[in-house]
Amino acid sequence: MISFRFLRILTLALFAVVVLIPVHAQKKTARPDNIILLIGDGMGVAQVYAGLTANHGVLNISKFKSIGFCLTYSASDYITDSGASGTAISTGYKTYNGAIGVDSDTIVRKTILEYAADKGLSTGLVSTSAITHATPASFVAHQASREYYENIARDFLNSGIDVFIGGGKNHFTVRKDSLDLVKALRQKGYLVSFSMDTIRQVRQGKLAGLTAAEHNPSMVAGRGDMLPVATQTAINILSGNKKGFFLMVEGSQIDWAGHANNGESLVREVIDFDKAIGRALDFAAKDGNTLVIVTADHETGGLSIVDGNFKEGAVTTKFSTLDHTGIMVPVFAWGPGAELFQGIQENTALFDIMMRMLQLSKTQ
Repeated sequence: MISFRFLRILTLALFAVVVLIPVHAQKKTARPDNIILLIGDGMGVAQVYAGLTANHGVLNISKFKSIGFCLTYSASDYITDSGASGTAISTGYKTYNGAIGVDSDTIVRKTILEYAADKGLSTGLVSTSAITHATPASFVAHQASREYYENIARDFLNSGIDVFIGGGKNHFTVRKDSLDLVKALRQKGYLVSFSMDTIRQVRQGKLAGLTAAEHNPSMVAGRGDMLPVATQTAINILSGNKKGFFLMVEGSQIDWAGHANNGESLVREVIDFDKAIGRALDFAAKDGNTLVIVTADHETGGLSIVDGNFKEGAVTTKFSTLDHTGIMVPVFAWGPGAELFQGIQENTALFDIMMRMLQLSKTQ
């Protein structure tokens, strides 16, 4: 005869099966089809707050709810450079300062952009610096030194990338080896343009936008809306792929303002970068299947904010160095999988999480 106690235990067990399992199932992390990674070069928390103050307390970056921090040290130095930190994010390997897409033994390490391209996703890069500069280069190139600009430019032709917009035209055209890489790009099916007026109108196909001979001007020097417009152009083109896309956007010159200890230039660059973040968030909100990540490769300048006024948009800054620092940098995430970026993590963890989210395998 079945006892009352046994029936009670059985009932509780069935309740656990029916109720608790669905609860656990709901905790499974959703996966995005697309990732937009935005890197503010040299952007620490103080830089974000300076920009927020100068913009009267309003930034698109304030919309993020999942926030964490990254450790930025390289394999060779406590204070990283952009090559090592960019490579850590793009490949998952810590490496020496100055390296581009190779590990500490100069072994080539495949980047997330290359993994994505091999799986059939569309891929892109946007930068306010030369597109061959350290951070964007670390997603497509494999060189022992970030100074090998001509070799980096040649690596673009073999990367499988669909869209890249930034400066660095001379590295494709005025070369010691006399190669005409613009001609080679066109032979590979790229529309090559040197004009933002043309670039902003492109909606499909492969695009190589080389917007300056070397680096684009700073905001103070009149760059205008190049970065948000280039970001929108890249999104317009890449989002045509139903398999998904990976896009990296760099606000390069936050770093340069930090090196120059120029507070006015710094806040202008942060606000401009935030406009690009806004373009990414607008797309992600409409799309529903896009993960947006905002971070930095390192902090530059040892920035302190000693006074400010939100109403007036005034901010007073001081700097402790003309170089990079070892300060942790923030990570902001929005969309499917955003919660995985909370807490303090190595910068290499960004690669691991992005690979997992796009279901990319190192064996492919």
